Amino acid sequence: MKPHEHYLNLIKSDIESTKKDFQSARDYIKNSSAVFSRGELAFLAVPKMFSSEEFAYIEKTINTMREILEKVMDRYIEDDNYRKLFDFPSHLEELILADCGYERKIPIARLDFFFNHDEMTLKYCEFNTDGSSAMNEDREIVNAWRNSLIWGKFQDKYEIKSFELFDSWVNEFLELYSDFCKKSNSMLDILPRVAIVDFLDIGTKSEFKVFKEAFERQGMETIIEDIRNLKYRDGRLHCSLGLPIDAIYRRAVTSECMDKFDDIQDCIKAFKDKAVCLIGAFRTQIPHDKIIFKVLQVSQTRAFLTKEENEFIEKCIPKTYELKTGEFDLRDVLENKNSYLIKPRDRYASIGVATGGDYEKDEWEKLITKALDKDFILQEYCTPPQHENVYFDKEGSAHFGIYNSMSGIFLYNNKPCGIYTRAMQGKITTPERQGRIPCSVLVKLSSTDLSKK
Repeated sequence: MKPHEHYLNLIKSDIESTKKDFQSARDYIKNSSAVFSRGELAFLAVPKMFSSEEFAYIEKTINTMREILEKVMDRYIEDDNYRKLFDFPSHLEELILADCGYERKIPIARLDFFFNHDEMTLKYCEFNTDGSSAMNEDREIVNAWRNSLIWGKFQDKYEIKSFELFDSWVNEFLELYSDFCKKSNSMLDILPRVAIVDFLDIGTKSEFKVFKEAFERQGMETIIEDIRNLKYRDGRLHCSLGLPIDAIYRRAVTSECMDKFDDIQDCIKAFKDKAVCLIGAFRTQIPHDKIIFKVLQVSQTRAFLTKEENEFIEKCIPKTYELKTGEFDLRDVLENKNSYLIKPRDRYASIGVATGGDYEKDEWEKLITKALDKDFILQEYCTPPQHENVYFDKEGSAHFGIYNSMSGIFLYNNKPCGIYTRAMQGKITTPERQGRIPCSVLVKLSSTDLSKK
């Protein structure tokens, strides 16, 4: 019996105990630091489980994908004709080309994918670099379940390992800062003063506080700051308290930075002058923008990738087109609507995503027409993996159902550090489609159970 099935059977054999566990977990989440931006954090009872073999496969695949993305980033920097494939505005292109002062191309990322456990195959959904989030959601859901009766019963047979995603990032952040100091010939032998920056009217401030605590555990004074409040004077970037900032952990996504470009000029100027270490720099927009999925498949990219890398892309990257007149077969997209979805090139939280299978033909045609030539991509629809799971409503009733799931692996300085999973009963991961979050864990047979074999 697979671990997931075993966990479900434990729940079904003692619904009343799990009901109490779920209520305790809900009470914990309500009072935790996991504050969801669109309401109460909805979660599931059964964790998303990965074996060590599955995680090793995902890790190998992710490393191949990262190496390909780094080649694309290098070509973008070197070849002005290649840059035209991305069609970034000139002020963003200038920031991408600026030297950030450290070698790592993608300091932090969450690469989202659909993983088929039975076939051991993977299809990518999107790449999140700047603003990668949700570390705290997974951490707090683990904490909510860790001392439950059902968790304890499961550990009679399986060992569970959760992912640590805060102190590990601080360690990698310091590595990047050290690299920055060496390249800029700085003799700094002190820990940096750090600013975690975003547009705080939209950022996940509760998660920032957990990161702040992690930085402070390693001796760094840390400030959560609205990026618009940073001021550049006398060769240093200062926070609103007047204190000079040495390093920035940027959570403000690039699309928001471009929308509010005039409001963040002090930060931009300090970055260009290398007066502050910006982690991550704007060059990460190359893989972050969803146009990367089309760029990976065009002849200009295929020409500098190896045969094995091109085969990897054919296997793991869904067919992608720009939603522009003449770029795709409109008749096929309308006649075979269930095979397609559309996404904005650069938005997050599934904003603007629409799947053909969710609409009648005339509604789908209207959506395509409305989005045409407006910075959308058209993509092959990939069937997500499905698992049975359960949640308990506020009245205590159990609701079992089949959920689609999408997972994402966090990369810190090229190192796979943990997995975050969202699950839904519709085709799109949004709260409106009953999106819920299972914690993600590694599992293996316990040493006691192994000794019985």
